[in-house]
Amino acid sequence: MAASQQMGRRLPEIPQEKKKNVLNGGLMPTLGSDTLWELAAAEVESRETGGGEEEETVHERSVFLMGSKAGGKTSILLRCLDRDEPPKPTLAMEYTFGRRARGHSTPKDIAHIWELGGGTSLSDLVQIPITPVSIRSLSVILILDLSKPNALWGTMEKLLQATQAQLKKVSAQAQQAEKAKPGAKHQTLVHSAARILPKDYPDRELISPFPVPLLIIGSKYDTFQEFDSDKKKVISKTLRFIAHYYTASLIFTSIKSESLISKTKGFFSHLAFGLDRGKTVSCDATKPLIIPAGCDSFSQIGSPPIADVDITSLHARNPMDLWKKVYERVFPQESTSEQRELKDPAKDPQYSEPQIDAVRVQKDQELEQYKRNAAKSWKGLELDT
Repeated sequence: MAASQQMGRRLPEIPQEKKKNVLNGGLMPTLGSDTLWELAAAEVESRETGGGEEEETVHERSVFLMGSKAGGKTSILLRCLDRDEPPKPTLAMEYTFGRRARGHSTPKDIAHIWELGGGTSLSDLVQIPITPVSIRSLSVILILDLSKPNALWGTMEKLLQATQAQLKKVSAQAQQAEKAKPGAKHQTLVHSAARILPKDYPDRELISPFPVPLLIIGSKYDTFQEFDSDKKKVISKTLRFIAHYYTASLIFTSIKSESLISKTKGFFSHLAFGLDRGKTVSCDATKPLIIPAGCDSFSQIGSPPIADVDITSLHARNPMDLWKKVYERVFPQESTSEQRELKDPAKDPQYSEPQIDAVRVQKDQELEQYKRNAAKSWKGLELDT
């Protein structure tokens, strides 16, 4: 009986001027409660409803990296993560992660990073990083090799189309799953750029925002800057149009330039850890392009750069198709048939392991012998029947 009375007893009154310092070191707002229990209950309710000023949970984001084959994706990623190690060719889909501390006493932010290898040949693997869980905080980075303009449009088009299709599919699945939960509140799982664009966003009614934050990186700028000025103009204006059309950020970079890598890292850290991406803007075609999303417009980009050709004769269905036809007039796109032929990694000299390779050869021979014996047995079985 005494115990129950003790449990039901009110705690001593807390002076009004000290109430705000009881919890969270002064972060708790002054409440009209009279007991510590009521103050604690109010704090828990505040955290559950998102009213707390300081989050203690670990922030996790996902970044999907894709682009041109041998376009420098891994090299750029390692530099952005401050990892001093030699880059290796990416096999299919590879995963890594990055961490960043927000403070001495707070958990680290985590970025889950998926890198797609093989250029466009393995675009079906986009289903691995794009899931109902990852799309809640997913960003996409498309790296295009500026030194190979004849493969640029095809790479961009196929990879973005495959990514958009998977995002649409997963978003629909996730929304159906949420609606199926009893009493679940409706929530938007894909952070669609179309839903967050301000009313004064340039060309808002003419663009097609990418479903998740998108960063386009033009790699190997050191080689690109040696191109003829007219060709550089076509590539630069075309990528500006694509980036603005998809509400993406655009930056040209080179691993040989510390300044450009530093600015590229700023864009990467913005997607991976939510940091400020910087305020630098450069739309000059004679210099590396650095254009955050929302800092460009169709009026600034201008019309497709092509001479001695009547644009109306190209019979384009829409602006994107028009820019594609103009670009391919200047840079005929290479066939992608060769890109689909992947080299067997087991036969690649750089992954040579003598002992393992010897066993592999033996097993391959045993497999061939087994196939021959099985074929003979099936033939004999057919004759008996």
